[in-house]
Amino acid sequence: MKKFRKVLDGLSSSSQGAVASPSCSSAAGTPPTPQDIHVQETLVSENFHICKTVRHGFPYQPTCLAFDPVQKILAIGSRTGGIRILGRPGVDCYSQHESGAAVLQLQFLINEGALVTACADDTLHLWNLRQRRPAVLHSLKFNRERITFCHIPFQSKWLYVGTERGNTHIVNIESFVLSGYVIMWNKAIELATKAHPGPVVHLSDSPKDECKLLIGFESGTVVQWDLRAKKVDFRIYYDEAIHSVSWHHEGKQFMCSHSDGSLTMWNLRNTARPIQITYPHGKILKEGRKESCKPILKVEYKTSRNSSEPYIIFSGGLSYDKAGGRRPTLTIMHGKAITVLEMDHPIVEFLVLCDTPYSNEIQDPYAVVLLLEKDFIMVDLTQSNFPIFENPYPMDIHESPVTCTAYFAECPPDIIPVLYSVGAKQKKTGYSHKEWPVSGGTWTLGSQTYPEVIVTGHADGSVKFWDASAITLQMLYKLKTSKVFENPDAGEGRAVELVEEDPYAIQMVSWCPQSRLFCVVGISAHVILYRFSKHDANTEIVSLEVRPQFDSDDVISPSETENNPSSHSPQMPGSPGNGSQDSLHYLKVKSRPVQMPPGYQAELVVQLQWVDREPPQQITSLDINSAYGLLAFGSCNGLVVVDYIQKTILRRVSTLDLYGAADPFQRLTRSLRKNRQSTSDFCMRSLSHFYSDSKKRNRTSYQSLTELSDNQVAMDMERSKSPTSDHVNGHCISPTSQPCSVGKSRNPGAPEGPRLTRRGPGRPPFRKAQSAACMEISLPVSSITEAESRENSSSRSRSSSVSSIDHDTKEAVTTLQFGESYGRKGDSLPTACLWVGTSLGVVLLLPICIPTERERLEEPVTMGPSGTVLMLKGSVLCFSFLNCGGTLIQSPYEVWREPNVPEDPDEPRRRKLVNLSPLSSQEACGDGHLAVVCSEKQAKVILMPTQAVLFTHNVTESSFLLRADVVSVGNSVCLACFCANGHVMTLSLPSLRLLIDTNYLPLTHVRIARTFVFTNGGQALYLTSPTEIQRIAYSQEMTDNLQDMLGELFTPIETPEAQNKGFLKGFFGGNAQTFDREELFGEAAAGKASRSLAQHIPGPMGLENVRAAAGGVVGDLARARIALEQRGERLGELEERTTLMLKSAETFSTHAHQVMLKHKDKKWYQL
Repeated sequence: MKKFRKVLDGLSSSSQGAVASPSCSSAAGTPPTPQDIHVQETLVSENFHICKTVRHGFPYQPTCLAFDPVQKILAIGSRTGGIRILGRPGVDCYSQHESGAAVLQLQFLINEGALVTACADDTLHLWNLRQRRPAVLHSLKFNRERITFCHIPFQSKWLYVGTERGNTHIVNIESFVLSGYVIMWNKAIELATKAHPGPVVHLSDSPKDECKLLIGFESGTVVQWDLRAKKVDFRIYYDEAIHSVSWHHEGKQFMCSHSDGSLTMWNLRNTARPIQITYPHGKILKEGRKESCKPILKVEYKTSRNSSEPYIIFSGGLSYDKAGGRRPTLTIMHGKAITVLEMDHPIVEFLVLCDTPYSNEIQDPYAVVLLLEKDFIMVDLTQSNFPIFENPYPMDIHESPVTCTAYFAECPPDIIPVLYSVGAKQKKTGYSHKEWPVSGGTWTLGSQTYPEVIVTGHADGSVKFWDASAITLQMLYKLKTSKVFENPDAGEGRAVELVEEDPYAIQMVSWCPQSRLFCVVGISAHVILYRFSKHDANTEIVSLEVRPQFDSDDVISPSETENNPSSHSPQMPGSPGNGSQDSLHYLKVKSRPVQMPPGYQAELVVQLQWVDREPPQQITSLDINSAYGLLAFGSCNGLVVVDYIQKTILRRVSTLDLYGAADPFQRLTRSLRKNRQSTSDFCMRSLSHFYSDSKKRNRTSYQSLTELSDNQVAMDMERSKSPTSDHVNGHCISPTSQPCSVGKSRNPGAPEGPRLTRRGPGRPPFRKAQSAACMEISLPVSSITEAESRENSSSRSRSSSVSSIDHDTKEAVTTLQFGESYGRKGDSLPTACLWVGTSLGVVLLLPICIPTERERLEEPVTMGPSGTVLMLKGSVLCFSFLNCGGTLIQSPYEVWREPNVPEDPDEPRRRKLVNLSPLSSQEACGDGHLAVVCSEKQAKVILMPTQAVLFTHNVTESSFLLRADVVSVGNSVCLACFCANGHVMTLSLPSLRLLIDTNYLPLTHVRIARTFVFTNGGQALYLTSPTEIQRIAYSQEMTDNLQDMLGELFTPIETPEAQNKGFLKGFFGGNAQTFDREELFGEAAAGKASRSLAQHIPGPMGLENVRAAAGGVVGDLARARIALEQRGERLGELEERTTLMLKSAETFSTHAHQVMLKHKDKKWYQL
């Protein structure tokens, strides 16, 4: 055995020649030798740079909301310190606070291109939005007080900050330092009051007089403070705690919401008691007491031009006793009409959008923005039925938890319009006919755009296709795989009891954009093949059932099932082991003809069966080839190949039998039935325990991702100490650790937990399908014995010693790839082959004989035994093929044709195949090609058909790879790798030189490992949170073009002028009074604040901010434009100050002249 391994590994040293021109010295038709391969590699380290591009989806754990009514952009803060700024479609920016502290409040400097954030670490940040990537300009850290509320008046440079101690501080926005002017809580309340008023929960200036500041305290006290006189105008005391305050635009009255579900209206003429107290959803009971109601967390009091009745909009306030009181609600009161809108999720915050930024004008609201815990909606107030607007942002990625992702770049140009045309028929109706109100910013389609498609699989069995071109994301088409199966409720007996909550969850997908074939693998060990059609069809779905033993007589054809239903049927779990078998199909495929709409239509379903009270094994790999008409998938210990044209099982075999006599480990064949129970049971557990038991929503199809995100099953088992043990933060995430571990068979007499007793002794511990964001690969303590724990622990170590492998006859198929290659060393011409990679690092080649096109429907496809066995360290992750010139060879495919059209019997349609074989992709380099094979530990470039190892690179020793793909970058190709330690690496091809190795993405959660995927063009993506997809770029060209592709957040817009209210209204006090805040809060008048109170922190000038601010010519132009605008502003201010000085000088001259005339004729003693 050692000698065999040395022979294989020794071949790697046979070619260490220099890289030269792409010429080949061998004659055409002669297999090249390692010395003949010379490829000119063009990629260097300078071609790569990693950066985040854009984030899609709903902001995870949102906390606050803000809107700029002039710029018409919207900002959302999150609990993780993130900020999402949204404008028109295409304008979507994500920024992150370095501290990671939760964002408590957001305040736009309206029409100034700036944003103030208040975080949970008591720090204020000023963000500059006048660049494509916002950056922090200043920060102010409060040391002795906690920030509770912030308010900045329109067109003011002074920010009011309320604290937990009840004090109010004032911050200069320009310098971001504290003013010496402070409103202390003990001065705001009466001296006779002994109790502390509590934290500041509201700050706002009076619409009538900007010199008056309204301060609301949590205890129920409201104070109006005269800023100029530095005293209190009036104080209001109420028994219930205050949550929010809202002014009438005239500034004569305001409304408060309270913790008992009441609304109080106060008039400034009489502040002794409220002029009105209402309980909108509470009633007076017969015994005279009030009905208990929930708190009203926020109220908005807005007036309208079209109606004399104001809008009163608030959240909460429902009665605890009502049946619907448990649901979050938004109430809209307009006159006598009261509309209650029930929400599916708790309301985080809402804003009422108005036309004017001035608080002293009629507000005229037109929409309500609702930020929910897991949704974002906008209600149209201009229509009586209050419809919602159609959301242009991809906020519904998490509609059902995401379980897998796929990323396809450089797709055929016609695929996106075709998917959009069939997906447009799926859109919901009933939306508002008006345009989306958030329309700020500018965005143009960049010049470096090409068709990109993202595919997401979900826990409810749905698959979504997204248009990801030009760093945007738009829903194209949604496919529901559950429609292939009968409704589980239609079953009878024990089958109904065993149906899981999410049996349709998508585990992996395979898509051929050229032929438009689509294949999905479900968590219930089923594979569904779809064909695309522009027409509807009424067809019957063909179903094939495969027994997982891979014996020669274990395949059940549809005809056998019809003739003898009892034969070859799986034994029902829990049934007596006396030889009787009850038919049990976990998911039943519809046997009747099914009406299918245009789009992807199911053609074939392949299911692994339950056998001998044991569940089917999880499917671990998948590949499909339209040119061959073949579908292959691997499981925990076997391989199945399906001819989907003839609808037959071509081959099913255990992994051990694939070797034949060429088994490099020289293992003895055991009976597969001995350890079958333990193996499949472990596979089901390891791959299905990322699903957790959380409750479904009552009204919509998706789950509470907050509950899903943090729950994990406890694991109390000894972990392997081998350096190749695949555990990160206590979670087993290596692809090989899932299928390869073998536990001992259960003792039939051993007691089992209540869950397994109820489900049956052979029932897998399925749990509800959870998103890939929440996958935790671990075993429950209650379902494994101590012996199983020890054996599972030892089996997870992938030591290369022969002795440890001899004891393990189970080997998972981890990757599959169809392609034109050489099945054996002696082959002179390439043929169709299936490359098989296993969890033990073994690569097998299975040659395939495809009949001619005319005989394809009648003659069977044959597969020969493996003639090639190659070995690597660790589980095999990917295959790819290059010609001898270093160009990527694509797999052959069939050009799409419409399946649902009548055929002419005289002239049957022929398939149009595109075969990119090694012979057709090269001329001067002779026959042969290069095979790139990458495993968790190692990458090799192998010359075919000689099978000489040209280059070998040990990618990592201390960790392991989670993802590896051969991708095209620029005009060349490279091997892109993502490691479990967070490193992103690229290797040149074919020499496997390390081009970049960056510790870029810490593996903080297993969902990153499950969803990370590379694609062509230097891009990648992963699920950064249960609700968001993060896209990154790793090529320098993509990074350089990023500035052109991002949208502009700030656009120069003239501030609307305040309305002229007329002479009479202004004479009687209708116009707001303005004052110069600089005179009160400036350093000359108020002095300096204590340095120990707050610390000023200049904005970080790191590399990312420098790149964002100075990204190429566009950044230079933007900076020049901003500098020009700022210079114009300074010149305008200088002109204003010059005018004021001129007026002051004229006034002084006039007064001096009057004094001179007055005392002109007087004597000195008369003065």
